[in-house]
Amino acid sequence: MQLLVNIDVADIASAEAFYTAAFGLTVGRRFDNAFIELLGAGTPIYLLQNPPGSIGAAQSRRDYGRHWTPVHCDLVVDDLQLALDRAQAAGAVAEGEVRTRAWGRIVQLADPFGHGWCLLQFLGRGYDEIATP
Repeated sequence: MQLLVNIDVADIASAEAFYTAAFGLTVGRRFDNAFIELLGAGTPIYLLQNPPGSIGAAQSRRDYGRHWTPVHCDLVVDDLQLALDRAQAAGAVAEGEVRTRAWGRIVQLADPFGHGWCLLQFLGRGYDEIATP
């Protein structure tokens, strides 16, 4: 089994610019002018250009304003502050302060397309710090 991540965006060129600058991803393959593959996150991420107002899942219309969804992506980084600075310089917005937990540090972000992201920096044994037998 393989996991692929698909992210709808309003404009493929600005999405490519954001994700490559913010997260250091690189373009793998291009499919037509509205579908690209990004590499460098451990699993391929596909950006799919779909206009605002077009029909998405469950007959709902796509809206690229900030929205909440129970599914989001976490990026594990070596240096949280450096990664946060890079993402913000590319156009991400931090949603709250950097928080420290027993397993590491985390900050929530919104990308320019309304999607939520978290940057994580593991400390010590990472999630093993809180794993139960």
